Amino acid sequence: MQDYTKTYGRWAGIGYFVIAVAGGFAIAYVPSVVDVAGDPAATVANIMDNRGLYALGQIGEMIVLLVEVAVSIMLFHMFRGVSPTLAGIATASRLMMVAIMSTMLFFTFLTLSFAGGEGYLSALPRDQLDAFTLLATETHHIGVKIWELFFFLHLVILGALVIRFPRTPTLLGWAMAIGSFGYLLDAVTGLVTPTFTGLDWLEVILLTIVTIGEVSFALWLIIFGIKSK
Repeated sequence: MQDYTKTYGRWAGIGYFVIAVAGGFAIAYVPSVVDVAGDPAATVANIMDNRGLYALGQIGEMIVLLVEVAVSIMLFHMFRGVSPTLAGIATASRLMMVAIMSTMLFFTFLTLSFAGGEGYLSALPRDQLDAFTLLATETHHIGVKIWELFFFLHLVILGALVIRFPRTPTLLGWAMAIGSFGYLLDAVTGLVTPTFTGLDWLEVILLTIVTIGEVSFALWLIIFGIKSK
């Protein structure tokens, strides 16, 4: 049977960049434009003023979900020879992250519905709709913290697999494994103590390390791929 490991590696690398662009736009840029913390009326006004941008953010999230599934399976195929158990856990963790992201998409659509207040929603007072809009937006943000927990588990195991695999750069594995704790730190502080900022500096350092590691790993996959033999 022909081995497609190298081809999968290159497609996975391309998938990483698609996820980075679409995810960065949908998860980071769009909220930075429309969200106003603690001010539902201003948030609603921003959403209605940027409905096209908000819709593009929804499309970006859909693209991320679809590409994430493909990348997860390709990574499993590439590293199952190192450890089927660890590769399976890494894949299951990433797919759990995708499942949570899919649930979050409901709240993205709810946010737009409440903000518009059209149809049967017009029976509700505007201030109530604004409050519901902010609730849906905040619930979406909580979802980000939850999927970060599973992404941490995925990355720390993927890093270990890269370290153990003789044909991948060990340094990139260490960068992903160590830097992944930035996602864990952001998730725990965001869910348990959202007002605590004492470890923000450490979080920034770790997330910078893991970002460099992931981008470098994606480039390495595209350029060199992974040869199974």
